[in-house]
Amino acid sequence: MENIAGQKSHLTWAVHISVALLVALWLFPTVGLLVSSFRTAEQISNSGWWSAFSAQKGQLPAIRIEGDEAQEGDLYVIDGNLFGTAETTLSAWGTSSREPEAYEPDTTVDLKDGWQLTVESSGAFRLSSPQSFEGERLPRVFSTATTPPEFTLENYENVLFGTTAGAGVGQAFLNTLTVAIPATVIPILVAAFAAYALAWMEFPGRALLVAAVVALLVVPLQLALIPLLQLHNSIGIGKGYLGVWLAHTGFGLPLAIYLLRNYMVGLPKDIIENARVDGASDFQIFTKIVLPLSFPALASFAIFQFLWTWNDLLVALVFLGTDDDRLVLTARLVNLMGSRGGQWEILATSAFVSIVVPLLVFFAMQKYLVRGLLAGSVK
Repeated sequence: MENIAGQKSHLTWAVHISVALLVALWLFPTVGLLVSSFRTAEQISNSGWWSAFSAQKGQLPAIRIEGDEAQEGDLYVIDGNLFGTAETTLSAWGTSSREPEAYEPDTTVDLKDGWQLTVESSGAFRLSSPQSFEGERLPRVFSTATTPPEFTLENYENVLFGTTAGAGVGQAFLNTLTVAIPATVIPILVAAFAAYALAWMEFPGRALLVAAVVALLVVPLQLALIPLLQLHNSIGIGKGYLGVWLAHTGFGLPLAIYLLRNYMVGLPKDIIENARVDGASDFQIFTKIVLPLSFPALASFAIFQFLWTWNDLLVALVFLGTDDDRLVLTARLVNLMGSRGGQWEILATSAFVSIVVPLLVFFAMQKYLVRGLLAGSVK
């Protein structure tokens, strides 16, 4: 008897492997986005995020020699370091883009008009000439070097507080919070009352209302966007936060009522009847008994609704418009993809900022998710 109750299935290992693969598929891009958000533009363009914690060897952008000249005997000399204070080790260098690795470190090269250039492995250079360098165009140095891991907070400063590359992301973050929080709370408040009425109050047409709620679950919201916007314009709401709150409330109510009603129906009937015998009104039963017991279902819907409104782009564009002062994060990221397509450090940082809050919400309330989803599925 291989399939008796209590015996583990032989396919448990397959379930574990499948779960591990799903976790890896979700975790690797998120970790990569986090690591990339702290890297510089040069490192992102030269190597993948998985090599961010090790020294990296690659060709660096051309660096033009600069500095103050000093006279040493008959020679005019400029001393300096190509890499400033960075701990970078030079492995090859050149003065032409066609031969960027023409010379080894510590090699002295003859340039035009008696100029001589020496570059050491530390990046220190010495440029000498029998004539003054005043008014002359100094040479560029192409270098191949090994750079240590480098992480910076400048990306987040630019994204959240800057006025150039990441302009508007901080304001878009606040705009998204302004949209998501009321658009999550309002449907929960309305749906909780409606779900209690459909679950425990007797009135004509209750079954038809339940069927109508189920039917509304399959209606595509795209069909209602333009008619709803026209209705808002006709009654004076127009484009604004009130309009987008009402839109998200309308689109989220069917699922909210369905989830909460199924959960409330499964509550012990004796508790409700005993409360009525003791003289409690429906409002007292709802606020003091049903609502506290329904917290797992409320939290489950809150997660779905918050994630939906936070990541929404279509509804926000329709009911808020494209003004910079009211753009949400998803719309701002779309703009950055078009205008900052080459600045991957800004895009990575902006994208990670946009997923931090949903991650915190999910992990804080995940223990209620399964309990809320399974509500009403069994008796």
